[in-house]
Amino acid sequence: MTPVTVADALDLDVLRHAGPEVVAGADGLTRPVRWVHSTELADIAPLLREGDLLLSTGIALPDSEDGLVAFASSLDASGVAGVVIELGRRWSEAPAALVSSCEALGLPLVVLHHEVRFAAVTQELGERIVDQRLRELREAHEVHETFTELSIGEAAPEQILGAVQQLAGATVVLENSDHQVVDFRPGPSGVRDFMYNWAARSRSVTLDSRTTWDRRQGWLVTRIGRRERGWGRLVVQSPVEPGQRLVAVVERGAAALAMHRLHDRQRDSQVRRSHQELVLGLIHDPTDAQVLRRCEVVGFPLVRHQYVALAVRPVTDGRESLPHVVDDVIAAAVHTAHTARTPALVCEVDGTVRVLLAGPSAAQVDRVADQVAEAIHRRRQAVVGAGRPVATVTEVDRTLRESAHVLSSVKRPETHRVHRLEDVHLRGLLALLGEDDRVRLFVRRELAPLWDHDAQHGTGHTAVLEALLTHPTSKSEAAASVHLSRPVFYDRVARIERLLGVDLDDPDVRVSLHVALVAAQLAGETSD
Repeated sequence: MTPVTVADALDLDVLRHAGPEVVAGADGLTRPVRWVHSTELADIAPLLREGDLLLSTGIALPDSEDGLVAFASSLDASGVAGVVIELGRRWSEAPAALVSSCEALGLPLVVLHHEVRFAAVTQELGERIVDQRLRELREAHEVHETFTELSIGEAAPEQILGAVQQLAGATVVLENSDHQVVDFRPGPSGVRDFMYNWAARSRSVTLDSRTTWDRRQGWLVTRIGRRERGWGRLVVQSPVEPGQRLVAVVERGAAALAMHRLHDRQRDSQVRRSHQELVLGLIHDPTDAQVLRRCEVVGFPLVRHQYVALAVRPVTDGRESLPHVVDDVIAAAVHTAHTARTPALVCEVDGTVRVLLAGPSAAQVDRVADQVAEAIHRRRQAVVGAGRPVATVTEVDRTLRESAHVLSSVKRPETHRVHRLEDVHLRGLLALLGEDDRVRLFVRRELAPLWDHDAQHGTGHTAVLEALLTHPTSKSEAAASVHLSRPVFYDRVARIERLLGVDLDDPDVRVSLHVALVAAQLAGETSD
């Protein structure tokens, strides 16, 4: 709400009838008037407050030009809104020294050509100021009540934006930290011109403090969240400098949005912990009565459903932290399952996202699993492994374990959106058997001599063997893959045969060594 100004005061009946004339400081007529005083004292300035309007007949004001200049300077230093002099008792016109001094200071100086009762001026202007402040208080209370109710009701962002728009009566825009529009609510003038070339215009608006009015854009902008962790900004259309009420509206709106995000994160964190405990419990023992009761409590069905599990390993480029990437993957999975109306448990376990879907049929849960994988790939590069559907909740440990085994058998993103057991072939089998000590003994028996030699002499014979087995039909391609000439490659192959005591042209030997190399890779064992 616009405060009462000097111009507003002069427009009151009591002063308008006194014939007011602005003789100096006309540019200052928009100064706000917070109260009105009448005095004849020349040294009144220290007793005045910023925004006071001073009434005087001039009877006791200084006679000298220097004294009048000092009087005007003292009033300006106190921040008074303006000075009103009634002519007739002391002066028939305003002294030139007082006029020139007030003009130089930009201090409004008004003369009244007719007599007026100062008490009537004080009463009428005081009532106007009090009424305006009461309206401000009522509006502030309305703003407070509105956003308090929204906070208590844990209102969604769209409800908060609607409240800001209604209270502001103008277009409201919510943008993220990259200056992209997240949502908006149009005002009476629409949004087409207001939102034109938004991102570029928004980047030009810098927040020097929490809230800034940008005169050039006509935007009132406030940060959402703390300075170092701000995740977006709230913008309200404001062609003219905003009053305190509008600033309060936009700041309370931003605070409500920040609180919603905090509540959302807390709820999400609690849900994730709950889902993680349930997934781990189902892997350990899907018949545990307490785990099954907790599944029912969170709305995960236990009967007349089919179940399939996904295991997702996000791929990071080193520029983003793993938790941030995992958050994106979980959000994609949750949103897709919710859209498909498919109950799901979604959580993170040791950097891997685990998803357990429940649907009326195996075909339906497999289809949703594909949709979840597609949604994840749209957001992030990731490897996705799926287990086979199971018919009862007491078997979900099988699909959960299978999805993890499939994931562990795929080392990097490939063409498959979802990897299943039939896609991973030998790697899938070895992933399932990876914890078996007999497989580990087999690997050591087949490859230990080669590993020991590489470790002692710094050779790369294991890489040469892998190249030979990976390119079984062309030794030239195998040599090129490890950047060796063919004669050198052939010499290395001969050395490997001597170290292992085998004939590498024997198909059985090749299969045995290839299986050992794949099993070692899946187990994370190397010559190092």
